[in-house]
Amino acid sequence: MGVKVLFLGPLRDVYGAEEVVLSAPLTWTSLLDHVPPGMKDTLTGSRIHVAHQGTVLADKTALDAQDGSEVALLPPVSGG
Repeated sequence: MGVKVLFLGPLRDVYGAEEVVLSAPLTWTSLLDHVPPGMKDTLTGSRIHVAHQGTVLADKTALDAQDGSEVALLPPVSGG
């Protein structure tokens, strides 16, 4: 089954896909192991947030997603 990871907004373009399914359990470290090297720096920045099962994590490094979970990588929001 795995963990569905969604790349939202410009992160989709950087990753090259809207979503990917990764093996569970998925931690922050294992997620970073599955993205291109140049994307790691972007994701570890303070402006990128992580939602697990629809809840934004206060500390993205605490990610611990199990089979059937959904994780969304949220870029900075802009607009007016």
